[in-house]
Amino acid sequence: MARLKETYLNEIAPAMQSKFGYKNVMQIPKLDKIVVNMGVGEAKDNAKILDSAVRDMEIITGQKAVITKAKNSIANFKIREGVAIGCKVTLRGEKMYEFADRLINLALPRVRDFRGVNPNAFDGRGNYSLGIKEQLIFPEIEYDKVDKVRGMDVCFVTTAKTDEEARELLRLFGMPFAK
Repeated sequence: MARLKETYLNEIAPAMQSKFGYKNVMQIPKLDKIVVNMGVGEAKDNAKILDSAVRDMEIITGQKAVITKAKNSIANFKIREGVAIGCKVTLRGEKMYEFADRLINLALPRVRDFRGVNPNAFDGRGNYSLGIKEQLIFPEIEYDKVDKVRGMDVCFVTTAKTDEEARELLRLFGMPFAK
C-alpha cells in the first residue's frame, strides 16, 4: 500500500475531522483523482513528436496515456478539428497516491529555484492545478533520451467543498506551498 494512503488514513483524516468538525467520516475530504495533461502543439506538423510525449507521460505516471484531439478548428493556430494535439492520464487509487508521493517528495524539490507552489491555484470548488515546466524533474526520465523539454499540467481533484478544506488536505499530504 502506498505510504501516502496510509498517512491519509492514520493521520490526515483525523486531523481534518478535528480541524473542520466533521460529524461523519464520509464528510472528510479526500483525493479523488489526479489528471496529468501534456499539450503538444507541434504535433500538428509532426506525429513523431506526440509519440515521444506519450512515452514520457507513460514513464512518469506508470499508466497508459490517452491522446487528446482538438475539439474546434482554430485558423490562427493552424489546427483542424480532430487533430491530435496532446495526451493525458487520469490516475486513481494506488497509482494516484504513488504519483502524488513521487511528485511531492522527489520531483518538486528538483525544480530549479524552487520556493514552493502557488497556494492560490484553487478553482473555488476544492480542486488544485499545478504547472510543471519540464518533465526532466522526474527521476524516471533519462536526460539523454529526451528530444525536447515539455511541460505538463497536474490537476488534483478532491472531494472538498471549499478551497480552504482542499488547501489543508494538500498541505497535510506534504504539498510545499509558498509562504
